[in-house]
Amino acid sequence: MLGIDPGSRSTGYGVIEETSKGLVYVASGCIRPDSGTFVLRLGEIYRGVCQLVAQFGPDQVAIEEVFIAANPASALKLGQARGVAIAAVVAAELPVAEYAARRVKQAIVGTGRATKEQVQHMVRALLKLPGTPAADAADALAIAICHVNTARFDGGPARRVAANSPTRVKPLRP
Repeated sequence: MLGIDPGSRSTGYGVIEETSKGLVYVASGCIRPDSGTFVLRLGEIYRGVCQLVAQFGPDQVAIEEVFIAANPASALKLGQARGVAIAAVVAAELPVAEYAARRVKQAIVGTGRATKEQVQHMVRALLKLPGTPAADAADALAIAICHVNTARFDGGPARRVAANSPTRVKPLRP
């Protein structure tokens, strides 16, 4: 299970596994594009997510929805970063589930108005981590945890859920 917290400057990721003993931490971190132009940063996010899919082989992905920001330009950039992350996982034919930030916070902390620090604390406790993950990585892990738990309550183990399953892309014919 791969969780993604999209951003044009820092895209958090978190990989967890559901076992008979509960959720197990696999990996987390951030894709931090260093290219100067926005378009090149989007390319780095796309390639980074493709690399994560190849490295960890998740069976599904959960990603945070875009929230309405006070600055429309920022919301647009966030949407574009989210779009390239989704394109990378859909190209790998993985099912994608989407969650609003408030829903993730509610599922992890118990309130949709939780702070970043509260999310980090709860992710650390739920996954029994020795240290506190970076904020974007913690958000991505929270998205993954939210998805696994939501799927469990909505009809079975998360690995059986295919929320927003991508359709297979048909090749173009001349």
